[in-house]
Amino acid sequence: MESWKVNLISVWFGCFFTGLAISQILPFLPLYVSQLGVTSHEALSMWSGLTFSVTFLVSAIVSPMWGSLADRKGRKLMLLRASLGMAVAILLQAFATNVWQLFFLRAVMGLTSGYIPNAMALVASQAPRERSGWALSTLSTAQISGVIGGPLLGGFLADHVGLRAVFFITALLLTVSFLVTLFLIKEGGRPNVSRGERLSGKAVFASLPYPGLVISLFVTTMVIQMCNGSIGPILALFIKSMAPDSTNIAFLSGMIAAVPGVSALISAPRLGRLGDRIGAHRILLATLFCAMVMFFAMSFVTSPLQLGILRFLLGFADGAMLPAVQTLLLKYSSDRVTGRIFGYNQSFMYLGNVAGPLIGACVSAMAGFRWVFVATAIVVLINLIQLALMLRKRARVPAR
Repeated sequence: MESWKVNLISVWFGCFFTGLAISQILPFLPLYVSQLGVTSHEALSMWSGLTFSVTFLVSAIVSPMWGSLADRKGRKLMLLRASLGMAVAILLQAFATNVWQLFFLRAVMGLTSGYIPNAMALVASQAPRERSGWALSTLSTAQISGVIGGPLLGGFLADHVGLRAVFFITALLLTVSFLVTLFLIKEGGRPNVSRGERLSGKAVFASLPYPGLVISLFVTTMVIQMCNGSIGPILALFIKSMAPDSTNIAFLSGMIAAVPGVSALISAPRLGRLGDRIGAHRILLATLFCAMVMFFAMSFVTSPLQLGILRFLLGFADGAMLPAVQTLLLKYSSDRVTGRIFGYNQSFMYLGNVAGPLIGACVSAMAGFRWVFVATAIVVLINLIQLALMLRKRARVPAR
């Protein structure tokens, strides 16, 4: 088997365990904050939001730095750093005795993050260009699988072995990622980018043939994550408003939250392969349009079943959007700055993770649940128009 395929299989398992480890803590994080002595409803809401968001905020700040280091020192080293660093940070969270310690350790967790973007950059740099869309889409199914299974496993473990024990199990899973990376991944030649040759941020963009389009793709990544996150704060409450007599709101909410991941698993490799044939830009524009239509349609649903069906259909688009963006970023950047570009893109992804829930909560408070879906659709529409214009401009303007 070709070495890049062996690496793809190896980092797939690494990304799966990483996604599983991170997502299985999130469902019970407010319960853990409460266990650490935060009692009032207002304080519990505030600390739950802060401990959740600080990881993404710190990650957004440091991702370009890790991307730059990956270009100079190699991506395998960054994968080892991220998996071991997060394992230690999560293990220490099991020993937190107050919420300030948890907040600090969640910030450290953000500082050590970066396994998945570095795995993406490794696969992107090794896969043949004509198969990069399929390779990145296949790798994205690992994170999707982990994010689907994580909350289910985390909830089960929290109920049966206790909250603190979940941190030990999560650290163990990340240690497995570390060992998979250490023994199975072969990077090949080291990057030929020394510290002295390291480009400044301005020089990185000056080296790109279409810097405006690359920035537009960063914004698209942020919008994709923002739209995925905007529904989170209101999903359970919206379902309850449609089915007030239901006795299993939590189960319904969990199912409807997870169902896009199932369809994304189905669509990601297939649409990635199609993108290799017809162009990733066509796949990206088509899936953004489909997502916009689905969000508009969700604002009119009258039952949880209708919402679940539309979210399942949304997942088919979700599975292709981020891999298509990454494929285009690979196409429009050189090997010398791939790590930096993927690092910047990851920063925008984390910013979307932070902004999405905030926007959803604010729109819901001001205008009601259904307007969250409308506002999300409008954001996608604006981004779709802007990206289409940039792609059209790229087609007219030769690379410099």
